[in-house]
Amino acid sequence: MYQLVQDFILNFSSILWEAMPFIVLGAVVAGVLEEFLPQQLIGKIMPKHPIPAVIIGGLLGLIFPMCECGIVVVMRRLLRKGLPLSSCVTYMLAGPIVNLVVLFSTYVAFGPHGIGWQMVALRAGIGFVVACGAGLVVHRLQQKSNIHDLLTDLAAPPKISALTVIDPEEEKIVKKPLLQRFGNIASTAMHDFLDITVFLILGALLAAAAKSFIAPDDLTLLSREMPLLAIPAMMLLAVVMCLCSEADAFVAASFTEMSVSSKISFLVLGPMLDLKLLMMYTRVFKRKLILTIVTCTVIQTLIFSLILHAFYNPATGSAASATTTAPTNSVATDPPK
Repeated sequence: MYQLVQDFILNFSSILWEAMPFIVLGAVVAGVLEEFLPQQLIGKIMPKHPIPAVIIGGLLGLIFPMCECGIVVVMRRLLRKGLPLSSCVTYMLAGPIVNLVVLFSTYVAFGPHGIGWQMVALRAGIGFVVACGAGLVVHRLQQKSNIHDLLTDLAAPPKISALTVIDPEEEKIVKKPLLQRFGNIASTAMHDFLDITVFLILGALLAAAAKSFIAPDDLTLLSREMPLLAIPAMMLLAVVMCLCSEADAFVAASFTEMSVSSKISFLVLGPMLDLKLLMMYTRVFKRKLILTIVTCTVIQTLIFSLILHAFYNPATGSAASATTTAPTNSVATDPPK
């Protein structure tokens, strides 16, 4: 019992402190966006057609490389600044995967296994497609629903009356002192940080409790006996472990006996959907939108991972070593002529 409590405390503290720096960074970035990004700018520069808008949202991670913990607060501010909901959801899902820091860490983790570039390409490609697919479904859902039925009051764009007149010279007339701007950034960042941290703690508690009862060795055994079931098992593990997207590649690489397809399912779904993210989503999205995002990401990740398993499943880790050493052993045991 003592060991179980100790493991719970260790898991909770590791999840919390791993996520905390990125929550702080996301809150600061959100404060800067709130203070310096003009309200009407995003609406003017974003394409009106949903497909290019979603594609741009999926590539925003290359400009704003955020971990999944910090991206929620940034995405909420972008929503209030007028970025389309479909683009925001796509950015939120793809941003923690399609950014240079995460892709580099993926290469470093799998480089010694001989599939570094392959894993980078598979993770970025499948993650981008899954995020764009979810964004397009959200766009379709928004067409049938009022945006205020999908978003909380804290995330929904402010309602603008038809009688509201926007003065183009207003921003030129009202100029805030620099110290006042810094004060506004700090105030916004502190508000977002406290608002999201409460739900981060709740998610970390749930994840630590679930993680204490899952043995990674059981997944290795499952991968040997029933490789297809290893894919949903690794997806479940990704949801429970709540790893940072900048470190999860090293955990996935440590499962040397697992197939590439199961590792990809772990690396794609984890940054999009885990217990702490589910708790933080409740501060931005309403239940209908959360269920839509969860369904889209889980189904797409499962389908693409199964397709990958059918057509691309190279030997890695110890399996690769066994393959390379097998011909040598056969030559050594051949009887002399």
